[in-house]
Amino acid sequence: MARYPSTVIIATDDPRIQQEARRFGARVCMTRSDHLSGTDRVAEVASLAEDAQLVINIQGDEPLLDPDAIDAAIMPLLEEPAIPMATLKKKIENPAEIHDPNVVKVVTDRFENAIYFSRATIPYVRGNESHTWYKHIGLYVYRRDFLLRYSALAVGPLEQAERLEQLRALENGFKIRVVETEYESVGVDTPEDLERVQRLIQAGRAAVISGGTN
Repeated sequence: MARYPSTVIIATDDPRIQQEARRFGARVCMTRSDHLSGTDRVAEVASLAEDAQLVINIQGDEPLLDPDAIDAAIMPLLEEPAIPMATLKKKIENPAEIHDPNVVKVVTDRFENAIYFSRATIPYVRGNESHTWYKHIGLYVYRRDFLLRYSALAVGPLEQAERLEQLRALENGFKIRVVETEYESVGVDTPEDLERVQRLIQAGRAAVISGGTN
């Protein structure tokens, strides 16, 4: 449903995922099982796609990602040739997410480039003044040549500590453009998240069925 991606490939090292993807007619690429992150897995697939200029990493644990959000993340790389990589952020509406380590927070500079990503609450507000926090939506857009270099970059102490693959780019001096989106996305990091997403999907299906019968 997104406008800009021309090809969709499911990258996995699990035969169960391969089998399920083929069941509904998806294109699948089996990868090595020793990748440190999803970005490294996507880079393996991108190395075979010589005609691709941009590569979008849509993570499997973001099943409710809006197609318009995908297009929004792609736009900076179409408009500014110097940007090697982009991702998304969303204003946090639920106060409980501010202190949830499963919700990754992001802070940006005045030009909407990432300063840091963390599972901790950033920034720390010292005092009673109000502040708006943003959570990171785990979608990435890369220029193919940058992505192929990415896997060769050194894994730094910040990436190791936070277990956040996007920190590899920042630790090695590369910029990440962060696009704000209004679309909510529910990442699946825990069994409770899975149950929540299943309820939302079932509710959406019920709404479609109801709308079709009126």
